[in-house]
Amino acid sequence: MSSITGEKKRKIYEEEVRFEYTDGWPFQAPEDVTHVEFHPNVVTVEPAAFENCIELKKVVFNEGLKKIGKKAFVDCFSLDSITLPSSVVDIGRAAFQGCSGMREVVLNEGLEKLGTFAFWGTPIGSILIPSTLTKIGNWSFQSSDNLREVVLNYGLKKIGLGAFEHCEALESIVIPSTVKDIGRFAFRSCGSLMEVAMNEEVYRIEEGAFDFCNRLERFTFPCLSSRLESIIQDGNGTEVKNKIDRICHRIIHRRGNELFVKVTVMRGGSNWDIVKQRLDKIAHLITYYETREATTMFELALWQSNMDQADDIINPDNREAYRIEVPGPVKETILAYLHPPTDCPSSDSEDSSEDDNDNDDESDSSINNEYYDGQLWE
Repeated sequence: MSSITGEKKRKIYEEEVRFEYTDGWPFQAPEDVTHVEFHPNVVTVEPAAFENCIELKKVVFNEGLKKIGKKAFVDCFSLDSITLPSSVVDIGRAAFQGCSGMREVVLNEGLEKLGTFAFWGTPIGSILIPSTLTKIGNWSFQSSDNLREVVLNYGLKKIGLGAFEHCEALESIVIPSTVKDIGRFAFRSCGSLMEVAMNEEVYRIEEGAFDFCNRLERFTFPCLSSRLESIIQDGNGTEVKNKIDRICHRIIHRRGNELFVKVTVMRGGSNWDIVKQRLDKIAHLITYYETREATTMFELALWQSNMDQADDIINPDNREAYRIEVPGPVKETILAYLHPPTDCPSSDSEDSSEDDNDNDDESDSSINNEYYDGQLWE
């Protein structure tokens, strides 16, 4: 709570009711206020300070403000936009809940806490989550029907319970690699959601996280797919594809170099543990090939360095004399540590399709239950 004392000042200019917020304990602003400015010394907006100020249209926050209390601006129907200064670290519970006229929200770097129901039911069109925020609070943007674009920055760790539930306009979402936990019902009933770009590092997707997303078709893995593409371009195409297809085996699908999981397999997120096991094996395999390629590149770099330092003129006849190889035991130790998963086939196994191993005409339910020990299809 702010220790600043002072008074609230009200000025009336024609049809505008202007108000300067100067007090750290100002019970509540006049209900007919239209414009609010904050004194430079204000640190906290107290709980319910502007609750039900239905005529409030504009708020100018001061740099130095740190906290917006719970229900501070709840049901301010005429408030159409806010820009929070970088000094704000805490937005309280239901701080802007029910602001049905709000079209724009700017959250700056520095924000650390976003409370439950903070922007519930606001018709904002987009939101950028700053990298300083590690958790999106429960139901923070629930029922924001106009929310079409959500940018989650690197640094976010958890998406809370029902955080984006019933965001009917949201069409796609990219989950950054720092996110480890997607809460229950986080994206439930997002009727326009068609694609989710996941990262394989997510530890947990709770029950019903993507339930009733009727247009959602698949979950993609762009980072892993990009690494796979690089390995294939390095000349390991057929060998790598054969091994990855064996790991995928109807849980994960590969189309060319792109890896994805069908929504019927994910079951709203409840089968993530099984999907993640496969993704971890694929990531392990890719790391093996990346490391094998890296040792070759290291040898070439040493060879080039020796030639660059040579006193005599290098020509094709004496170039081999400057070559240095990583000792066999060292290379074998590195690659043994990253040995491919044991259920990968050998490199001389039957070739898989170069472009697509996805048989869309087969039902996913045709998978042998026993193969998954009864875990996937119960």
